[in-house]
Amino acid sequence: MAKSALVTGAYGFIGRHVARELSSKGFRVSGLGHGKWRAEQWRSWGLADWTESDVTLGALLTQASVPDVIVHCAGSGSVGHSVTRPYDDFLRTVATTSAVLEFMRLYAPESALVYPSSAAVYGHAGKLPIAETDPLRPTSPYGAHKQVSEQLCASHASYYGIKVAIVRLFSVYGPGLRKQLLWDACSRISKGGAEFSGTGKETRDWLHVDDAVGLLILALDNASKECLVVNGGTGQAATVAQVLGEIRSALEVSTPLAFNGQVRPMDPLAYVADITRARALGWNPAVQWRDGVRDYAGWFASGVT
Repeated sequence: MAKSALVTGAYGFIGRHVARELSSKGFRVSGLGHGKWRAEQWRSWGLADWTESDVTLGALLTQASVPDVIVHCAGSGSVGHSVTRPYDDFLRTVATTSAVLEFMRLYAPESALVYPSSAAVYGHAGKLPIAETDPLRPTSPYGAHKQVSEQLCASHASYYGIKVAIVRLFSVYGPGLRKQLLWDACSRISKGGAEFSGTGKETRDWLHVDDAVGLLILALDNASKECLVVNGGTGQAATVAQVLGEIRSALEVSTPLAFNGQVRPMDPLAYVADITRARALGWNPAVQWRDGVRDYAGWFASGVT
């Protein structure tokens, strides 16, 4: 009998890619979360069934069977949203994580859980590259709520022996992502309006969604009561100006780039991951950021949905 998997937040960008990869590996994948899509759509992403619902203990109990593995992708995905609606962000991130862990404690103690966290837990890094053992100093409710969720995962692993792995994802991107910097940049550069916030010197570690999913799936095999924590990045930094330059080149436009110099306190100036732990698991990122960004710009230009 095929193993079963539950992907919360399977409608989201990372969640649907995780579902498709698990399905390709022979799992029967169920999805739970918010999102209205037709059956042929969610089936095309590898889901055997889809439940549109808040991620609560009650909703988890409606699943047809106890999953062998859970990837908890549900949660807030926006720093800005967390600032304007912190309580809603808490419910989406912390409350849903607590519900998943309680479900596992009571009904699925042998299941393995992977929690996709965020580099936002590090806040303003004291050094680069950032290692998993470095201090956590989140600068937004989004990062703070991710940190609390991590603490819940670690405590349940320690107190109840639940098998958990936490992957701190850096800047995940890829064709199909219709938000955040790359989407905004492609939209504005293609229309001739190209003034951006910040200085352009801010650095980020760009991780292609295919590489991110590969690490998340590998983390399932390494989930344990010791609660593995691992960075998901490439170990390479690219400035915002470099990324925008690649987009402009790929779109074949000559729009000049301008930056207003305004940096929000919640936006760290520099991020790049130390991926020593990830490499020790046998994982290596395959997509270089320049290739991935140009591929994204090509997808945008093609109008593919």
